[in-house]
Amino acid sequence: MHADIVKDWFGTQFKELHPLLQELHLTGGQLSGDVHISYGTGVAGLIGRRLAKKMRFPEVGTHQLKIDISHTVNSLSWGRSFDSQAPVISLFKPVGKIDSGYWVESTGPLEMKLTVDVINGGWFWRCLSVSFLGVPIPKWLVPHTNAYKVIENDLYRFHVGFSLPLIGSLVSYQGLLGLEATQ
Repeated sequence: MHADIVKDWFGTQFKELHPLLQELHLTGGQLSGDVHISYGTGVAGLIGRRLAKKMRFPEVGTHQLKIDISHTVNSLSWGRSFDSQAPVISLFKPVGKIDSGYWVESTGPLEMKLTVDVINGGWFWRCLSVSFLGVPIPKWLVPHTNAYKVIENDLYRFHVGFSLPLIGSLVSYQGLLGLEATQ
């Protein structure tokens, strides 16, 4: 485990993260718990279901989510699995440091440049740009992303939501996850 990749990117702001988020990103681990998935209505719901299918989200309702977090020398890996399905792997590579840098998230042919805002100890992703198969997608076509993780009662609150101006919420999932004991 190469624990310093996240700490190095955050620099002095790393200590502003909740201690449980610090520990998770120093040692890695597996989180699991129930999350609720919801879709928008009308056109937003149709777009949300298409987006969700590509990201392997299940249908509306409550589902079991497992997230495996690990590090290499130059990347952070997240394996996300709903209801014991095959995981979707996202690799996050840091560029620069928090003040002027970003993370490059690669999930299949999709690549996003993301930065992080630390708010009240929580980790809030902010999307800077998106490309598909290396082709930049105009900002006005990219759904707004609301993604964060915060600590509630020693559990990890995850929220991921996508929306578009004028039509509203496309798809979201949220729930409380617990850290599974290591063996």
